Amino acid sequence: MGRRGSAMKLSATLLVLLHLSMNVVDEGHAVNPSCSCIRFTSTYGKERGTFSSPDYPRPYPPRVDCLLYTFLAAPHEIVELVFTDFDIYKEHLDCVRGDYLKVYWEVQGPGPPGSVSERSAWARELCGGRADAPPALYSPGPALVLEFHTGPKQNNATGFVGTYSFIDRRLFETDGVRVPGTECDYQFSRSGSRPTHGRLYSPRYPSIYPNNIRCSYHFHARPKERVKVVFEEVSLQKGDISCLRRADIIKVFDGRDTTAPAIAMLCNELTGYEVLSTGPALLLQFTANSATAGQGFAATFHFQPPPDSTAADSDRLLKLSFGKAFESLGPEVSATTSSCHQEFNSDGTKHGTLTSPHYPSPYPPNTHCHYEFFGRGKERVRLVFQDFYLHKSADGSSDCTSVDSLQAFIYVDGRLEKVDMFCGVNLPKPIMSNGPKLMLEFRGTLSSRHARGFKISYSFVENFGISTGRQLKEFPCAFVYNSSESRNGTFASPNSPGPYPRDTECTYFFHGGETEKVHLHFTSFEVEGVSPCEAVSASDYVEFSNSMTEDSKFGRYCGQRKEFHVESERNFFKVTFRSNDRLDGTGFKAIYQFLEITDKYQAPMQEDASSSMCILGHRLLLIAVALAQLHHQLYH
Repeated sequence: MGRRGSAMKLSATLLVLLHLSMNVVDEGHAVNPSCSCIRFTSTYGKERGTFSSPDYPRPYPPRVDCLLYTFLAAPHEIVELVFTDFDIYKEHLDCVRGDYLKVYWEVQGPGPPGSVSERSAWARELCGGRADAPPALYSPGPALVLEFHTGPKQNNATGFVGTYSFIDRRLFETDGVRVPGTECDYQFSRSGSRPTHGRLYSPRYPSIYPNNIRCSYHFHARPKERVKVVFEEVSLQKGDISCLRRADIIKVFDGRDTTAPAIAMLCNELTGYEVLSTGPALLLQFTANSATAGQGFAATFHFQPPPDSTAADSDRLLKLSFGKAFESLGPEVSATTSSCHQEFNSDGTKHGTLTSPHYPSPYPPNTHCHYEFFGRGKERVRLVFQDFYLHKSADGSSDCTSVDSLQAFIYVDGRLEKVDMFCGVNLPKPIMSNGPKLMLEFRGTLSSRHARGFKISYSFVENFGISTGRQLKEFPCAFVYNSSESRNGTFASPNSPGPYPRDTECTYFFHGGETEKVHLHFTSFEVEGVSPCEAVSASDYVEFSNSMTEDSKFGRYCGQRKEFHVESERNFFKVTFRSNDRLDGTGFKAIYQFLEITDKYQAPMQEDASSSMCILGHRLLLIAVALAQLHHQLYH
């Protein structure tokens, strides 16, 4: 964005027959002498119209200097384009030379509506295959123009075909009250006749948002009420770098202003992400400073009544928290009448114990139980198994699908997804949710006098199961280690020693004295991914830096690694752990130590129990020999 359009050459031989599969109005109308233009101002009663490149589906001809597709909607409408096929020869990575399709939607200036001249700036350039084209294009206003250009070389690329429609832009209006004198600050208050729920959008949604903006969405509920925001769609700048280094980011604060604890930081593409405040106030702040803007976000808000009210009970029965996701698990799951169905809400208690029916006695046959956990704010649900003994299969198989089992479900991209399944008698490691909700489903078809079931300690935690360092409230998961407080210690991935949760980013900041450096010794490391640990391989990763920004000295670390060391160049070091929503691993454990810059690291001597006993026995033997010699000298 912001780059100037190239001068459009006069085309004396522009195609007359375009073999388009629809009728258009004002066909061939040139709004600029440099180009020929095809105008689309109606779908003629149909839901969508169609457009295509010349000669589609045959290869398009070379030397198409300037062909404009101009889509003009009514003043209260926006244009939506959807490519059903896309194949433009990609001669250069940036798509500005050779064959390309340029998109203009800041269509302004003198001349007819929707006109483009050599002074117009295009919004983006498209070329390549179907994967390179966006799922849809939306104009911010009532006009959108495509410029098709082909180079002198003939190739076998077939071009493009798509559909267009005109959408009422009022469907994407934010339901709050805009703050006077601001571009995109809104207030949402639960007062008077105002509704208890509504919608909010990023500026210009569903078109791309402008850059260099900051929008604040302030929510004020009644006392004892909560604010729930569900992000139905989030699409910010591309890439898989840390949220701390993103120019475009959504931050959610659990209070009235940015001094409140941060609940969430969103900087990627996701759907169905939910946040719930701990009190009656919530602040959502959207900042966009990148040159590669995305579509933005669409979200809903809901002022929830107090947990102990009749309205809250109705909400629970309607499954507003988990939605229709339960229905996919079968009819028994969506029912709340099961004798062993239990709900655990952090409003009642932050921790407790959960057991199978009749524990420690055997659970009865044909047992089917559901246990739902609901946190708030930045809370995560953590389960630690104290006892686990289910009926085992006779053949000793490790497959849990056809035997008594306990399954754990989390919420991923708006759907309920199984994260793990446990069976047999081995004690599972701790598990942690990726957000404030988690569900367990216990199926005990068989029983025996030995199958006593399970005992689990549950807790709603805000520290992600990280027990060392000082947690920063400015970020959902960030911890500080100062040499002034401790010159050495340990740190680990979230939920250690259990698998780390999905959709989680945690940062560890190490601050030494002026003459110190930071040495890290990783004693175990298993982070799901394949080198070079990028999004294309759906990799989680650990990243190191000598500064707050990216450090080219260090690459990303993922996969399984033996013990290794990492050392800073100065007195500051940053470690970033990031997981996606796909798979999980056991994470990492590490020892940190602040050293003088001139010192060399010396690994601490480790002795196992057998070697310690051997050394102790040897020392006792030497003492015994010395005593015998002393006795001999005294009495002989």
